[in-house]
Amino acid sequence: MNAAISTAWDKVQSMINGFIALLPNIVLALIVFILFLFVASKIKALVKRLTRNRRSARNLGLVLGRLAQGLTILIGLFIALSIVIPTFRAGDLVQLLGISGVAIGFAFRDILQNFLAGILILLTEPFQIDDQIVFKDFEGTVENIETRATTIRTYDGRRIVIPNSELFINSVTVNTAFDNRRLEYDVGIGYGDDIDLAKQLMLDAMHSVNEVLKDPAPDVLVMELAGSSVNIRVRWWIHPPRRIDDLQSRDKVITAIKKKLVANGIDLPFPTQQILFHDQTEETDGNRSRQREGWPSGKGEVPKPRRISDSLLLLAQERFSQDGNNKVDSKINEQ
Repeated sequence: MNAAISTAWDKVQSMINGFIALLPNIVLALIVFILFLFVASKIKALVKRLTRNRRSARNLGLVLGRLAQGLTILIGLFIALSIVIPTFRAGDLVQLLGISGVAIGFAFRDILQNFLAGILILLTEPFQIDDQIVFKDFEGTVENIETRATTIRTYDGRRIVIPNSELFINSVTVNTAFDNRRLEYDVGIGYGDDIDLAKQLMLDAMHSVNEVLKDPAPDVLVMELAGSSVNIRVRWWIHPPRRIDDLQSRDKVITAIKKKLVANGIDLPFPTQQILFHDQTEETDGNRSRQREGWPSGKGEVPKPRRISDSLLLLAQERFSQDGNNKVDSKINEQ
């Protein structure tokens, strides 16, 4: 019993002595690793600063900065492990990672998928930071593009975090991809109004708005003969194409068009519906050449509208004639 305790105590003392012997190396390894962490952060900040003012290279700077940071940290880890364990070689870690790579890939499939999608988004640049995008039901300004997810700030002050894999495989609308953007709005006028005059008035109203570009010039197009109006589509261009510019120009253009049309006597009709009541007892019922409601009159006589009193009189006469015929038939039967 005493021999077993003595052996165990010797092992504990050997471990303590070994740890004390390695303690200077561990402290040195920690210092080296912390130094590499500091250098990695500085390298990332330097790359971002060099590409900050270049819009075309901003995303590439993010990728290079993060890759440089990760590579620097990995090198620092190798050096720190070599200090603590002199017999350690980089090939040992690579072999270990290769053995466990399959298991890690299955366990972190979604994370790796988002990471690779983020790298591809940063490299291909379908959109950039400060762009305004529309993705499914979300719309806002891109705040940050990370390797895992992209964050956008909505126009009502909320933050949306979207996984990069979703952005990479789905359609994204970039509203600020180009310098100019075209807007449109449909205006309805009455059927009795002069279309050419209304179109010219709409053009004059759009030209009076400062936010509307002269080149490309605004235009107007007749789009539809609707149920109660002739719909004319007005189209104009704005610069810059951001959301606030869209709203401001839309407000001024629609207001100017409405005032211009009303001041010149152009009708702005609201939806109406006409209901025609047809007397099914008329002799002309079913005769499309003489039908009044909803059918062409043709070249023949146009029947006059029948008054309710005339319909009642005709009905009474028919009833009276039927009663008279019934009385005559009964007398004949009695004889």
